[in-house]
Amino acid sequence: SVVLNAEENKISTSRPWIHWALLSGSVVICAGALALTHSHQSLYSASATVQKPLTLVNLPHQQHLQARHSTPLTASDSQIVVSYNGRTGAHATPSFSTLLAAPALLGVLAFVWRALRPNGAHQQSLAMTAVASETVEYSTIKFPPLKNDRVLRAARGEPVDRIPVWIMRQAGRYLPEYRKFMADKEFFQVCRNPKQVAEITLQPILRYDLDASIIFSDILVIPQAMGCQISLHPEKGPVFKEPVNDKASWGKVQDNLLQQLGLPVSPEMSSAGKNQLLVANAAKLVSPSLDYVYAAITETRMQLDGRVPLLGFCGAPMTLAIYMIEGGGSRTFSKASGLMNGDPETAHEMLTVLAHMCAHYLMNQVRAGAQALQVFDSYAGALSPEIWREFSLPYMTLIVDLVKKEFPQLPMICFAKDAHYGLDALSKTKYDIVALDSSVDLGRCYSQMVAAGKGVQGNLDPTVLYAPPAKITEIVSQRLQAAFGAMDTVPTKYIANMGHGMSPDHDPEHLGAFIDAIHAFRPKK
Repeated sequence: SVVLNAEENKISTSRPWIHWALLSGSVVICAGALALTHSHQSLYSASATVQKPLTLVNLPHQQHLQARHSTPLTASDSQIVVSYNGRTGAHATPSFSTLLAAPALLGVLAFVWRALRPNGAHQQSLAMTAVASETVEYSTIKFPPLKNDRVLRAARGEPVDRIPVWIMRQAGRYLPEYRKFMADKEFFQVCRNPKQVAEITLQPILRYDLDASIIFSDILVIPQAMGCQISLHPEKGPVFKEPVNDKASWGKVQDNLLQQLGLPVSPEMSSAGKNQLLVANAAKLVSPSLDYVYAAITETRMQLDGRVPLLGFCGAPMTLAIYMIEGGGSRTFSKASGLMNGDPETAHEMLTVLAHMCAHYLMNQVRAGAQALQVFDSYAGALSPEIWREFSLPYMTLIVDLVKKEFPQLPMICFAKDAHYGLDALSKTKYDIVALDSSVDLGRCYSQMVAAGKGVQGNLDPTVLYAPPAKITEIVSQRLQAAFGAMDTVPTKYIANMGHGMSPDHDPEHLGAFIDAIHAFRPKK
């Protein structure tokens, strides 16, 4: 057997004379080889064979993959084995010249084919080989095979043939089909219906050439699982019936959750002691109460039929806490600032429980079929940098540490909106991708994050979508050229997105122009 390495030959395709010289030389050598073999009338055939099971070489997650895959790993996961089987013609034993001619003939042809083969096709082949060896499916549910894995490859730093793109709030009120579907339905009731969630999640996938989907849900399902009653108002947005803005109201939430768990609460038990019990039982706080989300993820991934990966998500603990403390959205964040600065102990207790619930919530999403995760810290920049560093960063870090301990290869994205001062700190966490808002320079942040071993997502300004489609195409091209134009190939470790989500008054056709412009980008170096 002869083992062929998958390493790329360093031959420039920008010099056509090299190709013609190789081709001409190969013709001469092949003619000579055929002349040598003709006198012996020997016929040789080469066939590529896949040997199962293979002994895998340098595959770091071999044991994990073999434990989770129902079929043996194929040759594409490690190496290609080519065996030569000969049958002789008139002579029972081929001559020495014949033995040399066949391998030489095939070797020269293979060398020329690799030199003439388009770089793009070769790079795509390498990328697909990498996917076969690195993609880990953590769910035990049998799903259709994935057809478009560009987002997952980009997250791992593997080659892609075009920049992958998805959009925050890509399923939402800007779509006429969404407005029609939701006309007679209540938002949170839809979130509890797996088939309706799947239908809404697929709306933008069926309309656009997107590279990922994200489950249709809401970050506030975690406070709902804690017993908070929330209603949606057309103008105000989410409104909590009872805000959790002091020690007494937090103590009431603790008692209700412990009662829900069936754990006894004595008058002598301290708030810290109650918190310890809640953290120890965090997994039970997000199931069965949020099982409808996991069912929706499974249903949606089945209906996606492998078109694109499915992302799960949650809100960051500080963002969730601000909603709970303020009783909804806010412009001043006065109550949140008052609690975090005036009673930090209670704030930290609340954030600790939220973080553990979020981690278990995300892990259940993965078990249900989510192929990547994003943590949204939408209120990261609401208060001071010092508040974010104390009350957000440690809990975002705790979430990724807990999830990665269980699912080490799962791609995870963090998005701290309006907290540019936190990017360096986030680059030191275990998140694979750091999402950017529109306030920072894409090219500079990309270079910094890649140097730190991280990827980048974002960060084109959503207001660009109010421009005419032709102008959108021009702006997107300019922004990407400014960030990546000096590169030789399409950037990896980069996922295109907005600096924030879609707005209800965005034109769907304009988003289509945006997505097409992202996919059309090629560096001009």
